[in-house]
Amino acid sequence: MHRRLVFEEPISRAAIWSRRLALFGLTVVVLAVLIFRFGQPSLERLAPIAGAYVFVLLASLLALAAFVRIWQEGHRGVGIAVQAFLLCLLLLAPVAYGGFQLATLPFLADVSTDIDEPPAFSRSRVALTAREGRVPPDVPAERRRAQRQGYPKALPIVLELPAEVAYDIARKACVTLGWQVLEGAAPGGRSGAGRLDAIARSRVLRLYDDITIRIRPRADGSRIDIRSASRLGGFDFGANARRIAAFEEEVKLLVELR
Repeated sequence: MHRRLVFEEPISRAAIWSRRLALFGLTVVVLAVLIFRFGQPSLERLAPIAGAYVFVLLASLLALAAFVRIWQEGHRGVGIAVQAFLLCLLLLAPVAYGGFQLATLPFLADVSTDIDEPPAFSRSRVALTAREGRVPPDVPAERRRAQRQGYPKALPIVLELPAEVAYDIARKACVTLGWQVLEGAAPGGRSGAGRLDAIARSRVLRLYDDITIRIRPRADGSRIDIRSASRLGGFDFGANARRIAAFEEEVKLLVELR
């Protein structure tokens, strides 16, 4: 009786290393994000996150190389390469989406519902301390006009309610959205306008964004304008426009519940 020796094809080393690098890249990305979240936000502290994606890109290239070797030489490990490649795609999806936003949205980090006369941020001691002495700079008029094309729905909120009631609704909307209200002034006085200043933080990286809201009385009710400005970088990836939209939805919901 003769034994038949069966030689199995070796597992592709490129597939093995692609999975290892993909898992390592995932670990580094998660750790870098956690470190960034619990530290002081800055552009320099984004470097470890960007560096982690070097491993992700290398892992995706190795996975593609593994597919080629497996096809040509019949090596095993296609499942390993598929796992690595899918993990890389998952990690690269936010980067690809960010690149799409960079190519399609206006280069802004400050969005206002009033592009002609944006609400001004408070310069009180309380507001300046909370913003670490920072006052968001004015945006040139031509860039504000570009905002109208990129974010056509960022418009003033007009309510058929007295300004005092609109102020209370705007303040409640800020609290419901989880924003930190720094200070407020009810409508009245010389200008007749009320205002609110607040701070919001992004969900993933916990970046600080500054918000100011102006409430003006009208003959038929009131008008609310909101301005949201990012502290870090010159492009907000649409975050401020989304925040304004969320505020508008919350205000309308509170009006309906009255």
